[in-house]
Amino acid sequence: MDIARLRSETPGCAHRVHLNNAGAALMPDPVVRAVLDHVELEARIGGYEAEAERATSIEAAYEAVGTLLGTTPERVAFMEHATAGFVAALSTVRFQHGDVLATTRHDYVSNQIQYLSLAERFGVDVVRVPDAPEGGVDLAEMEAVIHRRRPKLVAVTHVPTSSGLVQDVAAIGRMCRARDVTYLVDGCQSVGQMPVDVEAIGCDFFSATARKYLRGPRGAGFLFVSERVAERGLEPLFPDLRGADLVAPDLYQPAHGARGFETWEFAWALVLGTGEAARYALGVGLEAARDRARALAVDIRRRLEALSGARVLDHGAELGATVTVAFDGRDPAALVRALRVRGVNTSSQTRLDAVLDYDDKGVEGALRISPHYYNDASDLDTLLGALEEIVS
Repeated sequence: MDIARLRSETPGCAHRVHLNNAGAALMPDPVVRAVLDHVELEARIGGYEAEAERATSIEAAYEAVGTLLGTTPERVAFMEHATAGFVAALSTVRFQHGDVLATTRHDYVSNQIQYLSLAERFGVDVVRVPDAPEGGVDLAEMEAVIHRRRPKLVAVTHVPTSSGLVQDVAAIGRMCRARDVTYLVDGCQSVGQMPVDVEAIGCDFFSATARKYLRGPRGAGFLFVSERVAERGLEPLFPDLRGADLVAPDLYQPAHGARGFETWEFAWALVLGTGEAARYALGVGLEAARDRARALAVDIRRRLEALSGARVLDHGAELGATVTVAFDGRDPAALVRALRVRGVNTSSQTRLDAVLDYDDKGVEGALRISPHYYNDASDLDTLLGALEEIVS
């Protein structure tokens, strides 16, 4: 990688040490230009007219995201954010009292809340499959749950927000395909951080955001919808006039493919920015991005262990680029503020952001440090030097 060039194409690198890519990464110049150019076009000629003029570029955004995910454009739906895509996918399952939803102890907290809402409203039995000793969901236990309980849905977060853990979603996908179980994957933290192939994962739905490791704009997300979804007759609970046609007073016809999950109103500037972010990531190379980001995370974990009172919390057979650490007697939010004063961006979490994970680890929260491929050695030196000064 030409790190100097990548940093020169990232304006924020001139102003901050940005180690909050699991929250929202710094956008590169091409993404910024794509968003601003469309906003300026809307200002000059009108919003609907700008959409029509950029129709070819919008279709190219579908193609870029499809390539990023290892699928075709018609299998991609653009969403306002990842949660909107996840909820739309969740709404396709016609749960009845006593149906089983199988998940893990590392699913995103919003997802966990939605599962419990289904349990409260429809009597769904939410089964959280236990972890393996090495960390992450126990695959043998997951297979046993799928075999014995025949869940209506299996929902798994690929990379949780609260640690560097990378879960083996492809292994779970093979289990679901073998028993024809609908499978939903939350890929918010994995897209842009590592190669993702939804066909190899074997999922029916894959939701993600643009703003994290993909380095796209905030307020944009997308959803992969497999061909099997249509074959099963699954459709979102609340389609609108983009997702369906009202063909008779009492009859509507769902749109074909993933577009049936979209809604009429879009921030097309953000869609174009997302497409540009996908092309940029493909140009950088997802394997190279993964290897560099993980190497930086390994270095950070090693150096954190040498700091007084630091406890690195990441645990799993495979670890990604997110680093979580707790400091004895230190409030993570206060650490974030102290680092920000020194020009270093990180983020913090409390127990409420990952109750199951942080209760298991016996902490009330964590400082989250998430490097990406455009970070360099000087960024890490600045971070560790600042942390040593703060906690000494």
